[in-house]
Amino acid sequence: MRAAPGTLEPGDTGCPAGTDRAEAPPVRPDRTAAPERTGPRPAPRPRCPPRPRAPRLPAMDDAPLDRLGAGTYLLLTSHRRNGTPVATPVWVVRDGDALGVWTAADSWKVRRIRHRSDVLVGPCDLRGNPTGDQIPATAEICDPATGVRYRRLIARKYGLVGRLTLLGSRLRRGVDGTVGIRITLTP
Repeated sequence: MRAAPGTLEPGDTGCPAGTDRAEAPPVRPDRTAAPERTGPRPAPRPRCPPRPRAPRLPAMDDAPLDRLGAGTYLLLTSHRRNGTPVATPVWVVRDGDALGVWTAADSWKVRRIRHRSDVLVGPCDLRGNPTGDQIPATAEICDPATGVRYRRLIARKYGLVGRLTLLGSRLRRGVDGTVGIRITLTP
């Protein structure tokens, strides 16, 4: 009685006649061998050339605004009444021809900006260490509708971390507990 195809008979090593087990791969009784490819391999499919795109060069005035808006953190330096600068790292979003910042309504930076609107802005890391030059700008406290727009932009830019931070702030302070700050670079 002959064994079914693909199974081994007792004493059969699964190697072709006259070969050693080390030379030939073992035959697996539970799997069938893949069909051998005959002939040359087909030529790789040609890649499509990249689509020509018009280069988008930012205007000279937009270069610092693009760089600051694309960064993760912005160092917002406001001034106390006696003129002492106070630097604070904040999240930043691009809002047309300005930058948008979201913060607690009762924070000291909001009080300083209400008193004196001239600020310095520049790129920084998480801890507030400057990573570039400071640029003079003007800051203003926004209306509630703009604050809601800044919250949406922050949620989109910062992903899950931004959404969780906004949720925690809304639960702790309520919707009216935060404000948006619009920062316009001065020429």
